[in-house]
Order: sequence, then C-alpha cells, then structure tokens
Amino acid sequence: MSGRLILILGDQLSPALSSLKAGDKAGDRVLLAEVMAEASYVPHHKRKIAFVFAAMRHFAAELRAEGWQVDYVKLDDPANTGSLAGEVRRALARHGLSRMVVTEPGEWRLLEEMRGWPETELLGDDRFLADRHGFADWAEGRKGLRMEHFYRLMRRKTGLLMDGDQPADGRWNFDAENRKPAAADLLLPRPPRFEPDAITREVLGLVVAGFPDNFGSLDGFAMAVTRADAEAAFAHFLKHGLPQFGAYQDAMLAGQPFLYHAFISPQLNAGLLDPLALCRAVEAEWRAGRVPINSAEGFIRQIIGWREFVRGIYWWRMPGYDRVNALAAKRPLPSFYWSADTPMACVRACVEQTRDHAYAHHIQRLMVTGNFALLAGIDPHALHEWYLAVYADAYEWVELPNTVGMSQFADGGLLASKPYAASGAYIDRMSDYCRTCVYDVKAKAGPKACPFNLLYWDFISRHRERLARNPRMAQMVRTWDRFTPEKQEQLGRDAARFLESLA
Repeated sequence: MSGRLILILGDQLSPALSSLKAGDKAGDRVLLAEVMAEASYVPHHKRKIAFVFAAMRHFAAELRAEGWQVDYVKLDDPANTGSLAGEVRRALARHGLSRMVVTEPGEWRLLEEMRGWPETELLGDDRFLADRHGFADWAEGRKGLRMEHFYRLMRRKTGLLMDGDQPADGRWNFDAENRKPAAADLLLPRPPRFEPDAITREVLGLVVAGFPDNFGSLDGFAMAVTRADAEAAFAHFLKHGLPQFGAYQDAMLAGQPFLYHAFISPQLNAGLLDPLALCRAVEAEWRAGRVPINSAEGFIRQIIGWREFVRGIYWWRMPGYDRVNALAAKRPLPSFYWSADTPMACVRACVEQTRDHAYAHHIQRLMVTGNFALLAGIDPHALHEWYLAVYADAYEWVELPNTVGMSQFADGGLLASKPYAASGAYIDRMSDYCRTCVYDVKAKAGPKACPFNLLYWDFISRHRERLARNPRMAQMVRTWDRFTPEKQEQLGRDAARFLESLA
C-alpha cells in the first residue's frame, strides 16, 4: 500500500483537522487509540475519561460514515500496548505502511515524543486562530504581556464585534458590567442532557471497571459526546444562557453549578466545536438585538482572548513553564481538594461540584480553589496536576498557564499583572457560600475568622517586598504596614495556626 497512517488524538475530534485535510480517503488509514499512558499520566476524573473515550468512539463512527478507513483500538483490547507509540507501530505493521501524518498535539510532552518517531510528518493545528509561532514572535522582547493587547489584535483579525476599525459600541471590553452577584431566586436555565447511547454506555462500564479508584462520579452522566449534540448544547445556551451570561458570569451559588454558563468547554477543547463559529453565532445574536453586548463581548473575549492567549504563552514558554515557582510555594496540596472534607463552605462546594460534574466555572477555579492555594502557599505544580486531572476540559496547553500564571502568579507576572489574591469579602460578595459556613467572613482574626481573611494578610506579609513593587498591590502593602505590631503578630499567629491544621 502507498498510503499513510493518520493518527488522531482524543482532543483532535474535528473533521477539518489539518491531517485529515491532507489525507486521502482511498489510500490512507486513520488510527484512534485509547491507551493507558494517556488515561493515567495524571489521575483523571472518571467523567473526563468517559467523555473523551465516548467522544473518540463517536468520532470514529463519523469518519467511517464520511468514507474514511478507520482503525479504532479500545482500551480493553487484549493486544493494546498501552502507549500511542506502540499502537502506531502495530497499525503501521498491520497495514504495511511506513509513513505517518499527525496534527501537532496540544501538549509539549507528546510533541517531543512524536519528534522522535520515524517517518512522521507533523502538521500545524490550524483549528486555533493564532499561530503559536506567530504568537512567540509577537511576545518576544515585550516588557510585559497583557491579554487585552493581544485580544484587540484578535478582534481586528477576525472582525468580531468591530465596526470598521473601531470596536462595536465604542468599547473593547465590557468586563466591568459582568460582575453581578446572583440571587438564589433567579430562574436559571439548565444545560440539556444527552442520555448515553449504547456506545457511551459501553465506555461508562469500561471506566467503572478500569478506573474504580479515580476521583469523581459517573452518576447521571449525560454529556454531549457527538458533534450534533455539542452543537445542540451550544444552541440551547445561545437562547437560554447567553442573554444573562455577561452580567452573572462571575457569580457563584451553592447547588447551582452552571448558572448561565454554556458548559461547552469540554466539547470545544476536544474539537467537537469550532471556536470561530461559536463566536460568529454569539455576535449574530447581539447584532439581532437578542443579547446585550456585555454578554456577547464577554463570551467572545474568553474564546479569542484568553483561550488563544494562554495557548500562545504555553508554547512560547515550554519546556519548563510547568515548574516555575516565583513565590517559592512548597506546601503540599491539602487532602480536601480530593475529599471535600473541609469546614470552608466555599472550597467544599467547589470540590463537591468538581467531583460530581468534572466542571467548575472560571471564578470558582480562580477565586476559590486557586485563591486558597495561592494564599496558603501550595506548590503550584501540585495544584496544576490537580486541575489537569479533575476537569473534563483540562488539557495542558490551556490549564497550565491559567494555573501557574494567572491563578498562582508562579511565573512572577509574565501572564498576569497582579496576584489574584482576595480575602473572604470577595467570595461573600459574589456568592452565597458564606451564609452556611462555620467561619465568620466578617471576622479578621481569631479561631472563627474566615481562613481567607487570615491567609490574605499572611500572604501580603510573606511577599511584602515583591508586592510593594507592584502598582496594583502596593496599596494593600501600605495597609499592612499601618497595622500595629500587635495586630500583625495576631494575624500571623492565627494564620500559622490554620496552616498547621492543613497537615
């Protein structure tokens, strides 16, 4: 045979993938393989494994229906070697092929491995709007990287929410209008449910049998695992969630994991949805007068702004970015990140939600679990591996910069202009978690004081010299300096007492 092997990874489930566009249905053979090496390099959430494998199996069926010759290797195939390299070797031998083509993977470790494979052509991943090499050229030599500057370039490049050369409605960013706390009596939409078909049910059984001790629950699994269902979920969001998404995108409510969020990031990051098509549809809703511009702009900024920006940072700074630790944080990850066994109501709610859905929205990740880790001095690499494991949308290119750069300030300010550190007052303002907490969010000291309050000032004290040089944090350092020595000592003792309890 004169054809080639086309390897498709579990986050490349797009018919417009560069390797498929370069392929020949008559002569080439497509390979998708479930391998233990990819399913276990971190202890992935059960729901994440089930989603990826079910989506892969449905995508293989989609390709076959389009006329592709597809080899699909299941995890429990007795001949499965357990690695991508092993399955590639088997497939090449099985079909008498000597050459392979693959779209570049989203993780550095895989790209390095594939560069060592013989007769392998690596193609760029053009599903993203910003070329990673072009991003590096843009970033190199700049004194500081700010997503807002990059975002404006992307708005001009795509034409999204633009009137000629100017931003629609005269403003680039409507984030100031997107910070309303949510009330429990809001009439909230619910994401649509997609009952598992026979293919997905088989995968769920595989995960139950093969990963019994992994974190998370499969109860009520109803995620979209096909392109058609993913598009239906997004259409539901456009009608029912997007109109209020902007105003309430930072809000948190106990027992309400989704609020007005789309809950499509797993499908988007796996390749079932096209990012530019999503943004065009959102823009069309605004231009038709069905949604306010702060909702449309807030959604589009997350896709063509943050999502593209953090991918650029990842590829520009790897290898080594996963080990940055500018604040020298060394504390082990507390066990309650896995068990939810903590009296802190906000952390408990977010971990329980993560356990049940493999999902938490960006503020829950940044300002609750991430904020706590930052204040407590948790090892950023340990936190990175936790986020990578527990969220269904987490792949290293998107998760790592958001964790070590934005959330933990471990890159020293390369990605974010300030540490996202906050006391309990922020969580109280944006959620209802504090109402049922055993700690008092108003108390600044003592055994009943909110741990976020204690740790906030301890964080300011520990990093005083660095933070004093940061224009966005200098005022808080001055506030700390005005505390009496007695108050500083009390806060330090209370913080130390709480941190000792984490062990």
